Amino acid sequence: MILISACLLGVPCRYDGTVLPPLELPDEIRGQALLPVCPEELGGLPTPRPPAELAGGDGRAALAGSARVLRADGTDVTAEFLRGAEAAAELARRHGACAACLKARSPSCGVKSTHIGGKVAPGMGVAAAALERAGVRLIEAG
Repeated sequence: MILISACLLGVPCRYDGTVLPPLELPDEIRGQALLPVCPEELGGLPTPRPPAELAGGDGRAALAGSARVLRADGTDVTAEFLRGAEAAAELARRHGACAACLKARSPSCGVKSTHIGGKVAPGMGVAAAALERAGVRLIEAG
């Protein structure tokens, strides 16, 4: 079982409610059972929703309590991102997911980079960090 960012499968759950153009999924997940998730929706955020980014660090720092997730208007949505990240990690555990294929540069799902302090920066999103902490292998796509 592979957990996958639902937006990568065409589910309109991105912050702006749009559907991503079709993209080539990594070869290593082809033929695998996929479990689509949107950590931001799992955390209780609506779609569409204002964009958000990390402040003070990446997703690992948010899990440690030293970074926040803020909307463009300054509203703190850290609790929702943390709740969604933990829900995604719990789904991975419950379904025995060996890996997670996640959307690049997302403040939830980014594996190698994410939005921090107004720019794309090295680091991972909050859900990616929670999945990594749960021992799930991370694959970045899109």
